[in-house]
Formats: sequence, structure tokens, C-alpha cells
Amino acid sequence: MHSFCDVSVVLMKYIELFAGCGGLSIGLKSSGFKLTLANEVSPMASETFAYNLLKEDLNKTNKQPKSFWIKSAFAKGDPRRLREDYRVVDSMLPDDTYCDLPEEEGLNKLDGGLLIGNILDLNAKLSESEALLTAISNSFGEGKVDLVSGGPPCQSFSMAGLRKHDSHKNKLPWAFAEFVGKIKPRMVLLENVTGILRAFKVDGDNHYAWFEVAKAFANKDCGYVPVCLHINAKYVGTAQNRPRYIMLGFDYVLAQSILASGKLGISGSQAFIRSLEFFQQVQAEEMVNYDSGFYYDLNKGDSLFKEWPFSNLTMNPFTGKSVTPSVFDAIDDIKLEDEQTAKSEYVTQINKLSKSLLTHSKYTQGVPPNHEFRASNGRVKARFRFYQIREKIADKGIVNDLKMFLKDPVDHPLSNAAFECLKQENFLNVDGSSCSFSTKLALERYLVSIKTKKQTQRALNENLPAPAALSIPDDACHYNMQQPRTLTVREMARFQSFPDKFEFRSKVTTGGKMRQFEIPQYTQVGNAVPPLLGKALGNMCREFLEL
Repeated sequence: MHSFCDVSVVLMKYIELFAGCGGLSIGLKSSGFKLTLANEVSPMASETFAYNLLKEDLNKTNKQPKSFWIKSAFAKGDPRRLREDYRVVDSMLPDDTYCDLPEEEGLNKLDGGLLIGNILDLNAKLSESEALLTAISNSFGEGKVDLVSGGPPCQSFSMAGLRKHDSHKNKLPWAFAEFVGKIKPRMVLLENVTGILRAFKVDGDNHYAWFEVAKAFANKDCGYVPVCLHINAKYVGTAQNRPRYIMLGFDYVLAQSILASGKLGISGSQAFIRSLEFFQQVQAEEMVNYDSGFYYDLNKGDSLFKEWPFSNLTMNPFTGKSVTPSVFDAIDDIKLEDEQTAKSEYVTQINKLSKSLLTHSKYTQGVPPNHEFRASNGRVKARFRFYQIREKIADKGIVNDLKMFLKDPVDHPLSNAAFECLKQENFLNVDGSSCSFSTKLALERYLVSIKTKKQTQRALNENLPAPAALSIPDDACHYNMQQPRTLTVREMARFQSFPDKFEFRSKVTTGGKMRQFEIPQYTQVGNAVPPLLGKALGNMCREFLEL
């Protein structure tokens, strides 16, 4: 098992697409990978990536920049670049936009840097410039790229959002495959939400996006042998229940070498044989029928994950143990805004990932950055206190009864059992004072007065890992009864295993129509690959590539 790389470890070269704020890159760098190039469409997420992984502040003029816009409506150095709507830029003609990419003789300036812009425009540039394609494919003179990684935007696949088969975002995995087909790395790592495994209805028929993506990477234009996995970040030690779909793609020669090495166990050998047969069918343009058994599910105990090197995805990459930290482990030391208590073992571990950063951050100790409390009015605080009380109820029937009452108080009045459970609890009035209720009618009127149309809000359970769907500030509230409030950016980042030295940049949050293109700090955290998961994935990929 690899820990932090040292001078004796040969660094693997990787390119990250859809890089976001940099969670996956932190993990890959920690496991011994060296960044050749990153690409991210959002200027806001790019600002965070550049600040922490390139030591570059995009709000300032940099003499030797490592971040380059593929396409912008504004000239180099114009601060409006950091807030522009990339969708508008995508629709503009080249003559009306600016491009930072250097001329042919200066392409090495891109080495280890970040390209800000749409992957479709990046693919177009690679088609137009043989010099650019050669430079990137050859890692700017360091040899063949070992790994291309990335997580295409997933909102349209997510069960938490609006699922649309024909969303333009669902075309991005195919753009990923096009890029891979041009660069030809030894290996591919694609990450996505678990919702990609569930069928879309298209003209009455089931359509499985993950299976079609696997075929796209196996076809003649791309040419990779896919191995598909369903895993969960909680098994590698993150304080979050975060199931994820992973597709590994292997160059055909590498896949054969892995199978012939003798290192795979029985399940691993069967998986590679099956994937090679799938690859050959797709290459021959034969009909490949949908097969739900073509992905391996750690959550269902598939034996593949007990074998080399897939077992990396079942243990904390620092300790080698399979222990899932709780919400309490992750954030209890920072439950107050201006002071800390002793850090848990979990926080100490994730802060080791700071060694993978190349950051402007000056943080060393004390209250970490991005831990600013958000103000809530009295009604919201009262509602949050109710969520905290409800979260502590062990009887699921009573919990469901409360949910039904809040959804439809007329047809689903509060049960006597629910009232008996709640009548001794201390609720909050909108003025902040405590209150309790001696009659069911008074309690019903109170609950109706604080209800909201949002049915997804909940309080965290301090004894469990955090839920996966945490990208909007009021998705969840704190578990501490003296803290009826939303979570801070830092608290969300702790669940995701970001080290405290990692500073999130740009706007804290956004709303309205700007949600369609702005990626503020809360969303950056919610969209990211947990760095600990990135490290575990990196360790696994290294073991494949070192054969």
C-alpha cells in the first residue's frame, strides 16, 4: 500500500478533466501521481483549484501563470473572467473571444497547469493543433500519460436532482471518451454519482447511461477495456455515506498484461476476462446486450473487493483499517465559530493530505478557514431545533408520522403516539425562547407555523456519517441542540475529508438563475471527489500501472 510519495517513488503522470475544486487531485498527488494538466469549465471552481494546487491567485496578475483560459469573453487580466457565464462564452464565435493558449514554441508553459474552459473546446483545439496534441500526449516531454481521470458533471444522472436523458450534461462522458481517444493514456478513471446506474425511460424503453458510457470507451474511436465498480467513500474512511460509480479503463495491452501477471485473484481474473470479451464485442461492432452484472458492487459484498488491488477501496489509505468516522468525529471540535477543542483522529488523518497541496494558504492552527456561520431568522432556527429533536427519535413510525403531518396536516393529523413522544421536548419560539406543549392542538399549530415546502431538510445524526446530498447550505443543520444552524463550508469539507489548510475561494453561495452556472464554495464541496477516496483510487491505479 502506498502512502505519501517520496523521492524513491516514480511519479505517475495524470491529466484530470472536470477537475472541480481539486478533491481528486489531492488524493492522486498523495498516492504518487504528478499533474500534467487539468481542465475545468467553471472559473469559480478553477479559482479554488489554482489557489490550492498551483499556488496561484486568479484575482491577481501572475508573472508566470499556470492557469490559461481556452475561451473567454474578456481579455487576459480582466477580473470579470472569474464571474462570467461559461454557457454564454460557449455560444460565442472564436473571433469574439480571447484565448490564452501559448503559441507552439511555448506549449511547455502548460505543463502542470490548468486549462479553464469547456472540454468540447479543448477537444476542438486538439483537433486543430497537432503540436498541442503531441505536447499533451507526451506529458510535455516526460513520456506517455499514465492516467486520465475525471468526474463529468452529474446533475442529470443524480437521483437527488432532475433526471433528464437528453440533458446536454449527459453528453460530457462522451466528450471525455473523445479526449481519451486523442491522448491515449495507459489508464482511465471516470467517477460519477450512483444515479448513473439507474435506468432512464426513453420512448418507453430502459436506457442505462453507465453501460453506454462503457461502450463509448471500448469502441474503435477510444479503445479501452472497461471495469465498472460501485463503491462508497465511507469504506475508505471519509465521514460521509457517499456511494459512487467508478469506471476503470485500461489500454488493451495493459489489460492483457494485468491478466497475465498472475496477481489477480479468482474474481479479478474473471472480471478482466469478462471485460476483454466485452471490449472485443464492441470493437467488432457486435450487438452487446445490457448486462446489469457487468458492474461490481462493494455495497453488496462482491468478492472482487477482497482481492488485489481492489481491496484498496475497502480501507482507510492511511491506516489500512475499515472504520467509518461519524459526523461527531468530523466537526465536533469546530462546533463553535471562534474556538476549537481537541481534534479527532479522523481530522488529524485528513490534515496529512495538506502535504499534497501547493497552496497560498497560510493556515497552520486554530479556527480553520471557511468556517463562517450563516445567519438564520427565528423561524428557521425553530425549524432546525425541531429537526434536531426528530433526529433523536428512535421509533421510525413516529418519524414517518411527523413527516406525513408536515406534508399534509389536514389529511394526516398528528398521532397520539407522536404527541406523547414530543410533549416533554424543549422547542424554540421564533424569538429564541424555549417552549413546550401540553396539548396536541398547540403542538400541531406550532409545527404548521414553522413548516417549509422543502421536504429534504434534516438534522445530522452525530453518531453516523454525513449523508451524500450536501451541496446546498440548508440541506442539513447541526446536531448540537445549542447550535440550531446550517453547516459551514468547512464543516461540509470535513465530511468530504478536505484538509483544513485547503481554502475554498470565490462566492460562498448563490441562488436563482445563477445556480445554473455559478459554482460557489458550498457547491464546490458538494461536487468534489473526497480526497481520501481519491487517494484510495490512486493507490489502486498505481498498483495496476506498476506491473
